[in-house]
Amino acid sequence: MASDPTAGGAPADMPVETPDSTLDIPTKPESAADWQRLVEQLQAEKADLQDKQLRALAEAQNVRRRAQQDVEKERKFGIERFARDVLSVADNIGRALSALPADLEAVDPAVRNVVIGIQATERELQSVLERHGVTRVEALGKPFNAEFHQAMMEVEDPSVPSGTVVQELAPGYLIAGRLLRAAMVGVSKGGPKATPHASNEN
Repeated sequence: MASDPTAGGAPADMPVETPDSTLDIPTKPESAADWQRLVEQLQAEKADLQDKQLRALAEAQNVRRRAQQDVEKERKFGIERFARDVLSVADNIGRALSALPADLEAVDPAVRNVVIGIQATERELQSVLERHGVTRVEALGKPFNAEFHQAMMEVEDPSVPSGTVVQELAPGYLIAGRLLRAAMVGVSKGGPKATPHASNEN
């Protein structure tokens, strides 16, 4: 009696698995020279894979480093537009204070209290700016430096070296060491030549 190929519930048309002909399986070497060629081929493939792995690791490190640099740059300079807008508030407070009389004892006590409050507000605003990396550019008494100062006018003053900042019309600011806004200044002329000044020193 012939055996039933479908016995045990197996489908009669189940395909028979055959080795995948797409696999690149080397044939069994026949001689020592064949063995040597196989070893050399495998070593070359290993070296190629190691090279690809090293390149992939280097690329991953580069991507990670660039991402960290972008995060750091955003952390330092992300508030730049906001800080520039806040500077106009600081300018207005400074202008209000500069318009007041120097001798506060001569003014009404109620007005004096308002002035003291505005002065405290200005100090607090400067403190907040500094906490976020926004610092003032030193200008008065410094040699003119085009990197940090914007000359608005020349002032005849032979008592100081020519090219010295003698007036500050609007303060300049740095953010994380980078120029946020140049100081608008008046520069002296008529005196002896000033020594060149390479950078803004705080």
